[in-house]
Amino acid sequence: MNPLKLLKALFASAPRLAPAACAERVRSGAALLIDVREPGEWHGGVAARAVLLPLTDLTGGRARWQTFLAAHAGRELLLYCAAGGRSGIAARILAAEGFRAANTGSLSDWIASGWPIAEPDQPRR
Repeated sequence: MNPLKLLKALFASAPRLAPAACAERVRSGAALLIDVREPGEWHGGVAARAVLLPLTDLTGGRARWQTFLAAHAGRELLLYCAAGGRSGIAARILAAEGFRAANTGSLSDWIASGWPIAEPDQPRR
C-alpha cells in the first residue's frame, strides 16, 4: 500500500461497535466478520464465521484482500484482532476506500459477548 495513502487512511474515521451490538447482523449474513490477526495467532481459535484476512495483506500486496473485497463490495465489514488496535487500523483503511467497515475490538470481546469460537482449519476467503 502506498505510504501516503496509508497515512491518509489512518486519519479517516470508522465506528467502534461492541460485538453484542452487531452479532445479529453477522448471524443473518448482513455483515461479514473478519479476523485481521496474523496466521500464527489463529491457532488458539477464531470467532465462528470469521473470515481470516491478516492486516499485513491489507497494507501489503492484498493477495487475498483484493479478491475478497471485490466479491463483497457493498457488504458491511466488521473487524476484530487480538486487542482492537489492528482492527481499528484496518477499519479506517477500508472506510477511507469507501467500504462500510467498523472496528469490533478483540477476540476476547467476542468471547465475552457469548460468540462461539472455532478452530481454523485453514484461512477462509
